Amino acid sequence: MEPLNHAVRTVTSLFRSKPKQIGLPPGSLIHVGEQKVERPIFSYIDYNDKVFNRGTDVSFAECLKLREQDTVSWINLDGIHDPLQIEAFGREFGLHPLLLEDILNTGHPPKFEEFEDAALVIIKMFEFEQDACRVHAEQISLVLIGNNLLTFQERPGDVFDSVRDRLLRKSGRIRQRGADYLAYALLDSVVDSYFHVLEKIADHLDYLETELISRPSQDLLQQVHQLKGQLIYIRKAVWPLRELIGSMLHSESELFDETTNIFLRDLYDHGLQVQETIEGFRETASGLIDLYMSSVSQRMNEVMQVLTVMASIFIPLTFIAGVYGMNFEVMPELHWRYGYAMVWGVMVACFVGMLWFFKRKKWF
Repeated sequence: MEPLNHAVRTVTSLFRSKPKQIGLPPGSLIHVGEQKVERPIFSYIDYNDKVFNRGTDVSFAECLKLREQDTVSWINLDGIHDPLQIEAFGREFGLHPLLLEDILNTGHPPKFEEFEDAALVIIKMFEFEQDACRVHAEQISLVLIGNNLLTFQERPGDVFDSVRDRLLRKSGRIRQRGADYLAYALLDSVVDSYFHVLEKIADHLDYLETELISRPSQDLLQQVHQLKGQLIYIRKAVWPLRELIGSMLHSESELFDETTNIFLRDLYDHGLQVQETIEGFRETASGLIDLYMSSVSQRMNEVMQVLTVMASIFIPLTFIAGVYGMNFEVMPELHWRYGYAMVWGVMVACFVGMLWFFKRKKWF
């Protein structure tokens, strides 16, 4: 049972994060989670309908130059393990300490929160490892402040390449709109990536179903349990999505333009589809466990049926052998010349007759 215990430990660890020290004042900047990069990496995209500038692996000072420009500036930080760097972000952009505290806590559930002149969105991004049947999660924090959109990721690599490609095209809608629409586009990319992850999980569920029908085994059952645990984790991370997007829809902040609401409503619908899909997959995983139990029971019944038929056949043969194996001296057939052949004939007749009877009853 060691592989199953390992799977349980893996799933359980997804819900755990290193706790903060008790008694710290609100807004204390302490990184909660694992360090996933050696050093923070800054990048930016600055644009409007006519201008497009892009920088990768730049200095923090270069990013600060974009604060007061009329263009939309998307500033991204890969690596949030350095509280001093996050504190510098907050100081330069005037961000509330509680907002910065949420960014540093990688175990924070998805949320939307408004501050005086900024809005914070925290969401989870998933990657499914097919071989290990395991979901890897990364927290992404989006801070909308004026014409600037600040994004904080735990490590390089994301699902935003399609958004970057759209920004390259001057004719795209995204170049005509503000930072709030860019925030929607990034959230939409994350939610769309959920469908790709769920598609891989669906393929794995189909594989497990086929294998469980043909050759049920403990290893397959452990995979089902592990996959079910992963679905529980995804559900926990995705469940607040509906409330998050609903809060953005009902926000009265000037940071969000009314024309963006129609896109947020579409994103809300996508979030509902993700939740319904996850619930369906959880039911399917539970059904696979029932399928395993049914398959094992069926195989056990088949084995017991064969053993019962064999035992039933040998009961009368054992009886005959036992009768003529007794040590009585006066037995009619004991000294008969054809007694041995007669016993064998009776035993063979019983064997063939019972096989014919069982076959006629379709017991095997």
